[in-house]
Amino acid sequence: MITARGDAGRRLVDVAPEYRVTRVLEVPDPASVSAGDFAAVCYPHADAAPLVAELIDRGARVLDVSADHRLHDAALYPPVYGFAHPRPDLLAEAVYGLPERHREDIRGARLVANPGCFPEASILALLPLAGELADVVIDSKSGVSGAGRTPTATVHFSHAADNVSAYKVYAHRHRPEIEQELGVDVTFTPHLVPVDRGLLSTCYARLTGETPHIDDLRERYRAFYAGHPFVEVVEEPPGMRAVQHTNYAQVCPMVDPRGGRITAFGVIDNIGKGAAGQAVQNLNLMAGLPETEGLL
Repeated sequence: MITARGDAGRRLVDVAPEYRVTRVLEVPDPASVSAGDFAAVCYPHADAAPLVAELIDRGARVLDVSADHRLHDAALYPPVYGFAHPRPDLLAEAVYGLPERHREDIRGARLVANPGCFPEASILALLPLAGELADVVIDSKSGVSGAGRTPTATVHFSHAADNVSAYKVYAHRHRPEIEQELGVDVTFTPHLVPVDRGLLSTCYARLTGETPHIDDLRERYRAFYAGHPFVEVVEEPPGMRAVQHTNYAQVCPMVDPRGGRITAFGVIDNIGKGAAGQAVQNLNLMAGLPETEGLL
């Protein structure tokens, strides 16, 4: 079953013709869900939490694509997302849906919280160095589809085309998510760039220990991501085009030749690995299917 609110009654192919799926979108009905079913909830933040709770209480296993279960600390929701979380007990059991970090926990979870797109690219870029990071600065650039479907002046063609702009400086909602998973404070600045889809994070950091040689750093990344089917370690800074319309991420670690600092790049498709593709990957794991099932 595929449901929708605003587009209920339409065929998916008429909403998103590139996927060629002719199934009719139905009105959401939690009563149709039974114990043992799987559900993916793609509501806006604050709207998702009550529905997720109802589905969990009905015995479903739920993947929440919204931000409503990504943060473990319920006290963060009022200042970061503007609402008091109705079910802190579910926050305590929700598994952060990054297979490269939590694969085995995802397999058995009742509730998995799909990562945000900016955190996904940034965390993957730095994850092999978690526990040794200091002085982290992340500069991220995303295409306009990352802003969602609701039209705003910021994503209007006349504003976004031929323009690059920073937004929500020191105030973006994804910063606590990155800090939670990396275990370190970060300075995070997102930028809007005039492309349809794609997200690039450039991450600067110092290490608490000795800075490795570039060859050793690359080998460390390759060893860390061995067995993770959708992360590719590359030797040149990647561009968005390398991963658009796929569930792949590319990461590239580099060492400042002057010493003392590393730069790590992470690139994803913000709709693929940064949203729907990652959701399918997580659902595959939850259902005991091959992790790569149905994904490019």
